[in-house]
Amino acid sequence: MKLPTLFSGHIGKGLPTFQYLAAFTGMLNIMCSGMHYGWSSPTLPKLLQKDSVVPMTNDQSSWIVVMFLLGTFLGADFSAIFLDRVGRKTVILFTSVPYLVSWMLIAFGRSAYGLMAGRFIAGIGDGLIYCAFPMYLGEIADARIRGFLGSSISVMSISGMLFMNIFGSYLSISAAAMVASSVPVLLLLTFSFMPESPYYLIMKKDVEKARRNLMILRGLNNVDDELNRLIKTVDEQNGDGRRWLDLITVKSNRKALFIVMGARAAQQLTGTTAITFYAQTIFREAGDSISPSAASILYFTMHTILVGFSSVIVDKAGRRPLMIISIIGAGLSLLILGCFFYVQNATNVDTTRLSFIPIVTLITFIFTFSVGMQPIPILLIGEFFPTNVKAIALTVCSNYFVVITTIVSKFFQFTKDAYGLHVPFFVFTSSCALGLLFIIFFVPETKGKTLEEIQEELKGQSVPETSTPETYKQIEYI
Repeated sequence: MKLPTLFSGHIGKGLPTFQYLAAFTGMLNIMCSGMHYGWSSPTLPKLLQKDSVVPMTNDQSSWIVVMFLLGTFLGADFSAIFLDRVGRKTVILFTSVPYLVSWMLIAFGRSAYGLMAGRFIAGIGDGLIYCAFPMYLGEIADARIRGFLGSSISVMSISGMLFMNIFGSYLSISAAAMVASSVPVLLLLTFSFMPESPYYLIMKKDVEKARRNLMILRGLNNVDDELNRLIKTVDEQNGDGRRWLDLITVKSNRKALFIVMGARAAQQLTGTTAITFYAQTIFREAGDSISPSAASILYFTMHTILVGFSSVIVDKAGRRPLMIISIIGAGLSLLILGCFFYVQNATNVDTTRLSFIPIVTLITFIFTFSVGMQPIPILLIGEFFPTNVKAIALTVCSNYFVVITTIVSKFFQFTKDAYGLHVPFFVFTSSCALGLLFIIFFVPETKGKTLEEIQEELKGQSVPETSTPETYKQIEYI
């Protein structure tokens, strides 16, 4: 089979070159999503200044924060409709449109409602990308690098938050938005050349193109064995046409949904998204030992590095141990932070000399949170669902995530304004304790197990602790 020159150079070498290229060019809009998550941290203080170019109230500013999350509902619903119709690659490319429009509205908006509109449209792109890309990545990734590539989603997201905190701190709101708009353009220029998911092509009965794309992705001339396995999987898991109902009528799928939703709740009820949205506000209230902008940049830099470290070790250390260590450390950090703000807000003790504590504690929080609770709940979504319900499962999980993060963000804003910054941190500490119990009693270990073995375990069947290396290398992650 003749391949285009761009793809033909590495064929026959067995190298996953194009898996990495496809993953990291497709992740550019994951980075763009991270920029929108990080946008509010350096921007809200500017918007709430008396000389702001867009005057607004505290309540309006909080709605600007959560409008991004609300837009995700619509994007996730669109993804359920279009992923199996137009393809994973097409949907990923399309996400550049709402992201570009949103940055333009933010760059040139001069009212609170204009910024809300821009944030809502960005949320549509977010709902699309977080359903389309994990599915695409799962369908192209070799089992040997599945954990690394899956965890890299969080690395790119946190990188986006870091970049926006840098740009947003030292550039105007308009200039920062214009810089950020280059990211979706870069995705269009690079990801357009990446291969479509072979699984999707088999669904569409285009077996020869699926073969061609497998050759590109695997760097091999002969992919017949894997192609035959994919064809068999598609026939078995999509033959009855009951994909939507299977998510709730099949016991193993219900169990998977319960575990994934519980892990996602444990992740978000630590307050991580609210801390991301209000990082500079938190540092500003803590004191003046270091500037809020410098502290937030340090915070997100550490976050990026540590999530990257987690992506390297997750396939060796295992999911459960990392999550347990992570949530214990996060809970202790949040407890110390709550105690500091309680002393600052509810007593007459002078905390000026102790204003370094929130910075040190939040960095400790990020250190522990990033090694497990940040990347692994997202990774579990791709591991726990069979292919016939994965699209709807991703949509449901995305909408569920929006509900939790919206509630947590509004709760944080309301309680800190009404009762003091210590209250939400004490609540987040209690949530960590509940999350720890959930992980211990309900989240199974998936390290080294193929998706078939994970499904067997969810069905209550006996599964070996780990797969043999030979089996692990041969079974394709779908």
